[in-house]
Amino acid sequence: VQLQASGGGPVQAGGSLRLSCAASGRAFNRYFIGWLRQTPGEEREFVAGIKESGDGIDYLESVKGRFTISRDNAENTVWLQMNNLKPEDTGVYFCAAQEREYYGAQWYYEKRSPHTYQYWGQGTLVTVSS
Repeated sequence: VQLQASGGGPVQAGGSLRLSCAASGRAFNRYFIGWLRQTPGEEREFVAGIKESGDGIDYLESVKGRFTISRDNAENTVWLQMNNLKPEDTGVYFCAAQEREYYGAQWYYEKRSPHTYQYWGQGTLVTVSS
């Protein structure tokens, strides 16, 4: 599957952005999709994720109540609605996909690790100014 992230840009604190992740290639509905972000010198950090059928949504604690992830498998797209943005949300946001045979006891940790994702989009930069 090929992923294309878009929708980033500069925004003032308190503002909103909507990121999109468009997929092509293999059946999109076979993949768990995550949004991860990265700042210079840091490893990519899990922000939000959604299972193949649209359930199993999870968020980084600091974005709960502000960010909403959703998907439409018919449109091969996942969105990340980001409201009340803060300067600490600044970073390059990547959408990524992984194909799972099952969700085990370690899933909470696995989805948060960038090393479990098999496919990556190119990233879109979000810059939040104070």
